[in-house]
Amino acid sequence: MRGFGVHTSMWTMSWDRHGCELAVQKARDYGMDFLEIALLDPPAVDAAHSRQVLEAAEMRAVCSLGLPEECWASRQPDKAIEFLTVALDKTAAMGCEALSGVVYGGIGERSGQPPSETELDNVARALEAAARHAKSLGLLFGIEPVNRYETHLINTGWQGVAMIERIGADNMFVHLDTYHMHIEEKGIAQGVLDAREHLRYIHLSESDRGTPGAGNIAWDEVFAALRAIGFDGGLAMESFINMPPEIAHGLSVWRPVASGEAEVMENGLPFLRNKARQYGLIG
Repeated sequence: MRGFGVHTSMWTMSWDRHGCELAVQKARDYGMDFLEIALLDPPAVDAAHSRQVLEAAEMRAVCSLGLPEECWASRQPDKAIEFLTVALDKTAAMGCEALSGVVYGGIGERSGQPPSETELDNVARALEAAARHAKSLGLLFGIEPVNRYETHLINTGWQGVAMIERIGADNMFVHLDTYHMHIEEKGIAQGVLDAREHLRYIHLSESDRGTPGAGNIAWDEVFAALRAIGFDGGLAMESFINMPPEIAHGLSVWRPVASGEAEVMENGLPFLRNKARQYGLIG
């Protein structure tokens, strides 16, 4: 999980044969180091085909997801374990390096109250079992804190750290996202500083989830903080261009956030690469 990558939402949210071939080719064309695969329906994935396409393109990959409502760990830890086990098996079978994202719950999961001890106990039990299974497969396993409108469970870098340290699994890591940090942290650099011992992956996402550099994210603060902690993990551009209705609903995206792929990849990608190069995070 090193270098510069891109989330498959740039081209597809359906990881079928067509989506796989399209995203891998596009990522290769743009010179990406890795691809982040949205693993929304793990049982349906043709892992052998994905591995073949990824290996042929010499494209490294990680996977990410959110849990479906029937498997929310806070309520149904055993079902969450079952779902994550299948997802981890698929991740390994595709030859990917890690599974991350909202692995502790659903995108749009809110109780209307702060997380209860019972909910956090359930989440910890599910994540501990999943991390153990991930380690048996040689995989890293990440937690992505997301904003208060998408979950009530883990919103900040320090909350992600607290869950990882509670579980104590050495293959777990914090996965930050600048969009969520912009909303939740006390200064956007704070999440990076709080998570520094466990931070191995970050989503570079604009304040409106559109074209990086065209919104309100304090990019110099983000990259300066990453440099200050000696970050050498994965830098993944995430802009939502292609989303099915159920994902758009969970993310509360009701209008186009960019005109299309060309705007994001031809303007946003060079902007982020230049910032990462300026701060010595890539060569």
